[in-house]
Amino acid sequence: MAGDSRETFSTQHEGRRILSAIPAVLQTGFSTFEISVPSLPPAIVISDPKNVEHVLKNEELFIKGTFFRSRSWDLFGNGIINADGDLWRIQRKAGLRFFSNANLKIFLDEALPPILDDTETFLDAAVNSEETVDMQQVFLDLEQMDIPASLPFSKAFDFASGAIGDRFHNPFWKIREFVFGAPLRKAFVEVTRFGHEIVSSTVAKRQNPSKATDNSTKARNPLQDNLINSLLDHIQDHQVVEDAAMNYLSAGRDTTAQSLTWTLYLLLRHPEHQESLIGELARAFPSMSRSSALRSVTYDQVQPVALPYTHSVFTETLRLCPPVPFELKECVAPTTFPDGTWLPKGSVVIWVPWAMGRSHKIWGDDSERFRPDRWLDAAGSIGLQKSAFEFPVFNGGPRTCLGKKLAELLAVAVLARLMWRYEFAEVVQKELGGCGRGGERKSQNSLTLPMEDGLPVKVSRRGCAPGLRRQ
Repeated sequence: MAGDSRETFSTQHEGRRILSAIPAVLQTGFSTFEISVPSLPPAIVISDPKNVEHVLKNEELFIKGTFFRSRSWDLFGNGIINADGDLWRIQRKAGLRFFSNANLKIFLDEALPPILDDTETFLDAAVNSEETVDMQQVFLDLEQMDIPASLPFSKAFDFASGAIGDRFHNPFWKIREFVFGAPLRKAFVEVTRFGHEIVSSTVAKRQNPSKATDNSTKARNPLQDNLINSLLDHIQDHQVVEDAAMNYLSAGRDTTAQSLTWTLYLLLRHPEHQESLIGELARAFPSMSRSSALRSVTYDQVQPVALPYTHSVFTETLRLCPPVPFELKECVAPTTFPDGTWLPKGSVVIWVPWAMGRSHKIWGDDSERFRPDRWLDAAGSIGLQKSAFEFPVFNGGPRTCLGKKLAELLAVAVLARLMWRYEFAEVVQKELGGCGRGGERKSQNSLTLPMEDGLPVKVSRRGCAPGLRRQ
């Protein structure tokens, strides 16, 4: 492999140590690095947007491949996260129908408000009791709609996701799981069971619409049924439908909740931006007093043109804390990248949105600074536009994330409702109930970017002392 700015890393240790060093190396320029890890195929890390574009636009040349699927199969099966070729295309087609603007409007205007009402009821109780609340858990429960994070499936999925992430870092994962893998195998069984249950209940409703198979089916979010029905309309094999449904549900489940957690964290660390966000809400909803709940946030009211600063806060968080911090593909034929790097067949290509979001060359010398207004023009509207290859948080090319618009609008709706009503104080020493700045919070090992130990906070009603509740 050759390239103008290529370097080589060799290590006998876990791959996470390599990736942890990459952001600092890539900050000042566009480099291509070869990674050499025992038992793994040849691999390079790319950061030049032209190289990323080469990968994302050539889906027949760069596929998920054996390296990725062999590690993620137990959790994602034949779902869209793992799929290539026709199997990917048919799931993509079903997803396009589900993520229509009509469905997004139904979700934001009809399904989300009662869910947020429940969230506010929980937070009001925390205000009165002065108990510490883990906001990462709150956002996970909110994002899972009718699948509380306390359910066996949710716990099993979280555990399995972390273990799958470790497979990409640890070349000896098979040995480790052979000896210590019993809990992981149990988690896979639970995830599979849940996928089978939700698809089977939807199939039963299609066959006999006048009957619900059980009480949990009656209570299910109709959009979940819409997704599964869309998949059933396009795919005959119910096992593939189960895999596809779990892929779609899990893809949005963790990532948006985790992104909201990091957004709140950054707002707590930068109160000046929190005040700017509240100021925008006050201008957008002039008839609402600070003591009133903001219950009228609709699909139209959370568009970028209506709440540009709130959108910029969320987008800036995605830049610094991308929900999928690294991506990889496998090339099926020799190829030469735009920077001159040649890659043999079977090699793995890695790009790191976490590092690219801190690139001085893409974002300027203040790339590590949380500055939402970098996305706004002089008039306060969304002005900065970055290509999917400079800012690959939602992937790019034919595999651009179908849930991008839903994630953005949902996040803005949640931020608007909760930030208008509540003030949050970060708890540094959870066991002592102390609040303050403390050290920087870290992510835990996973395929996505969960905050290690969650985000414990004290909650008060905005404008009130802790423990006082306004109606």
